[in-house]
Amino acid sequence: MPHELPKAYEPGAIETRWAEYWVQEKLFHVETPAPGDSRPVFTLLLPPPNVTGRLHMGHMLNQTQMDIIVRWHRMRGHVALWLPGTDHAGIATQMMVERQLASEGKKRRDLGREKFIERVWEWKRHYGGAILDQMKRLGASVDWGREYFTMDDKLSHAVKEVFVRLYEDGLIYRGKYIVNWCPDCGTAISDLEVKHEDVAGKLYEIRYPVVGGVSGKDEFITVATTRPETMLGDTAVAVNPTDVRYTHLHGKHVMLPLMNREIPIIADELAQPEFGTGAVKVTPAHDPNDFEAGLRHNLPQIEVIDEHAKMNANAGPYAGLDRFAARARVVQDLATQGFLVGTKDYTIALGKCDRSGTIVEPRLSTQWFVKIAPLAKRAIEVVEKGYIRFTPENYGQIYLNWMNNIHDWCISRQLWWGHRIPAWYCTNNDCKDVVVAREAPAACKCGSTKLEQDTDVLDTWFSSGLLPFTTLGWPAATRDLEVFYPNSLMITGFDILFFWVARMIMLGCWFMMPPHKPGRSSEKSLAAGSAAEEDALRASVPFREVYIHALVRDADRQKMSKTKGNVLDPIEVIGQYGTDATRFTLAAMAAPGTDIAFSESRTAGYRNFANKIWNAARFMFMNVDRIEEAGAWSLGRFLESRNLEQSDGVSGFRPVTLEDRWILSRFTEAALEVNISLRSYRFHEAANRIYDYFWGDFCDWYLELIKSRLSPDVDEGTAVMACGNLVSLFETSLRLLHPIMPFITEELWYSIHDEQPPKESIALAEYPLSRKADQISAVGPLRSDSGSGNVFGAGRSAPLEVYKDVDRNALLEMAILQDLIVSIRNLRAELKVEPKVKVPIHVYTSEEKTLRIIQENREAVLRLANVETILFLNEPLTHIQGARHTVRFDVHVIYQRRIDVPAERERLQKELEKIEKEIANGQRQLSNEQFLAKAPAKVVEGLKGRAEELKLMQEKTLTKLRGFGWTRKT
Repeated sequence: MPHELPKAYEPGAIETRWAEYWVQEKLFHVETPAPGDSRPVFTLLLPPPNVTGRLHMGHMLNQTQMDIIVRWHRMRGHVALWLPGTDHAGIATQMMVERQLASEGKKRRDLGREKFIERVWEWKRHYGGAILDQMKRLGASVDWGREYFTMDDKLSHAVKEVFVRLYEDGLIYRGKYIVNWCPDCGTAISDLEVKHEDVAGKLYEIRYPVVGGVSGKDEFITVATTRPETMLGDTAVAVNPTDVRYTHLHGKHVMLPLMNREIPIIADELAQPEFGTGAVKVTPAHDPNDFEAGLRHNLPQIEVIDEHAKMNANAGPYAGLDRFAARARVVQDLATQGFLVGTKDYTIALGKCDRSGTIVEPRLSTQWFVKIAPLAKRAIEVVEKGYIRFTPENYGQIYLNWMNNIHDWCISRQLWWGHRIPAWYCTNNDCKDVVVAREAPAACKCGSTKLEQDTDVLDTWFSSGLLPFTTLGWPAATRDLEVFYPNSLMITGFDILFFWVARMIMLGCWFMMPPHKPGRSSEKSLAAGSAAEEDALRASVPFREVYIHALVRDADRQKMSKTKGNVLDPIEVIGQYGTDATRFTLAAMAAPGTDIAFSESRTAGYRNFANKIWNAARFMFMNVDRIEEAGAWSLGRFLESRNLEQSDGVSGFRPVTLEDRWILSRFTEAALEVNISLRSYRFHEAANRIYDYFWGDFCDWYLELIKSRLSPDVDEGTAVMACGNLVSLFETSLRLLHPIMPFITEELWYSIHDEQPPKESIALAEYPLSRKADQISAVGPLRSDSGSGNVFGAGRSAPLEVYKDVDRNALLEMAILQDLIVSIRNLRAELKVEPKVKVPIHVYTSEEKTLRIIQENREAVLRLANVETILFLNEPLTHIQGARHTVRFDVHVIYQRRIDVPAERERLQKELEKIEKEIANGQRQLSNEQFLAKAPAKVVEGLKGRAEELKLMQEKTLTKLRGFGWTRKT
């Protein structure tokens, strides 16, 4: 049947249809392999977006890279599981619902806890998970049948189990400490959720009267502070024990200004003699360092700021004021009463809540904490031993630096939405015991049945840190856990390296080691330092590799933000250019460790790339249909016979001509290099290599070269062979491109197979040359850009010794032919020859091989360079103005047009400068004894050969210049 592709490529028309098909047909669902299944397993966990989230460019980059890798592994025959899900996002979701209630004139406390939670679940059903719907539109090849939500019953059960076990291990405790408090969110937040920014502030110097003075005289001690409102809760003034200025004040007291309360002068290293006056105020309830000093000296902890950031009753006359209003009043009163020495401009590192942007208040609060040191010890060890690898590598050191300085983790949040802490308090005044249990206890150990559950919930990152194993059925000993843990890879951004990646490693290495790991292995005791313990540690990691992707910035490399107005909505970009083009843009720019300056002009270019492929398919189908209609060939029968062949390359391809042998070698190089690049997460190399091959080699050269063999004028056998080669190569090239551009490749693949392909999707077909690529252990450089005279051309891939299926002769011969055609085209352009005008040319070469190549491919030169005749001369063309010279040939276009002598002379001078610069560089290397001693023999031989070529080019160019009357200036 005829293949009627629309003339215009319209991505929107095909992408939605295929995205729906992939989901409806459950194409990416993974059945858990049975015991004995030897297929390699690849597991990837989606960093769960917030249930409140919408897709942004960071998500798009992250998911594009994950999808590329998963599709690649799936096409390699691996059991490839990509787990999707969403996070309940405690603070963010509660804020969304509270805003919704506010629009109705209600507050959550009006509803009560149970009704409010019901309202949140209702909101989640209606609005949550929108980002997953957007992922479906993008064609993300996740297993939607395994979609999870962090508040699902099974995951909630696992979270509770983890909390209880950590408590039983002595790693969870409850205590009163200084925490980061967000007055807007109304909860404690972790250090990681506080973003610091330098702002202009003031340093206030305040003098505190010393009680009793010296010899009856008034004496003061001056302190400096950036937060004068907290002085209302001061319980001491500290001086350094080595500071001789204050030795006489040790053990004395000062009168706290405004509050008229005596407080002691303590000797403590909290005070640094070189900072300010060397004396500092101590407010244990409102500063973490002061809190520690207070414990050392048994100081009272007086709270003066409440959870709403207002002054409380302990603030005396300032009670009820907002903290900043209180600051202004305190400063005014200090000045009035003569206690304010002065103010100075001062840069303050101000902490703000990452969620609300509210200035964080250090506040004394009773919270639940994880004792982090034992967990961190294992998490450090697995990275140091290489059981987890980071790409780029420098992130491994960043991770270790942070882990070696980690503090205990505050895991309780004063919210209603989230995993409620499984702790109950006995209300018996004589008991006050705390019961931590998996289920609500019937009674306290004292016999009282009056127990109240803790009102706090767990930090969202506590539950998401468990996902690598809880999503696979932990604490049960499931087959999923046995097969899919550890995950193979984690792809994420630097911004959650500490939030999430570090916590997954800590928790995974703790709970997937005996005695917490389920299964028979957990019953065995492991001797410290034994091989069994080492094996268990290696198997406990949540993932084997971590790939940290870069940030997506705007075209000017500015960070995207709503404030700047430079945020790009990926859905809008997709609507304009298509998903494939957007994915390709992100992949082509995703060099590890380098931020992406996203440019819509690049995306427009990659849409043109897709259009180029579309038009190539239309050209192929036009010839296929014509040959089929003539009864000479059947595409269906050809594909049937071809599919029976077991090939890791281009099945069904028969290289009979130079262009056939050349394109097969170019494809082999490209496919091997793409496989190798994807293995090391060099997405940009993979994408750009495919682009160069598909646009340059396949479309610009092979299609043009093969046209004459598909002409109605040629014999039937030639056309059939050419058509079979074209179909085989195009189909295999689609599979090479598929992980990056899934939609257009699926559409065209189905069209090739007349809507009845051998697999349900191209995503399930074999990836080209992946088996051969796996055999390559040491590849060396993938590119060879040796400058002018390189027969492969600048930016072109050179054949590698390890590529056994690459025809080096074909690559060399085709490079000579391409060089000749391009030289003729350039000469035509310089001479301004009309495109339709055919011109004769003169060619000189001293090499029999080059002469043979040109003669054998005369028809290609005539057609692709629009040449009338080729006349071979026996002498170099150095005396002919306007001729072109290469190492292997001279060429001259015969066209009656006056040459611009000054312009031609200037062009030749620049060419000579370039040649002589390369000669000088080569001589420098060849005269360097150290280089010659270390460099491989092949490299040295190559440099010497290149030097000879350059010398010949120099002589030709000099001869040409002298013909224009040029002489070298001395």
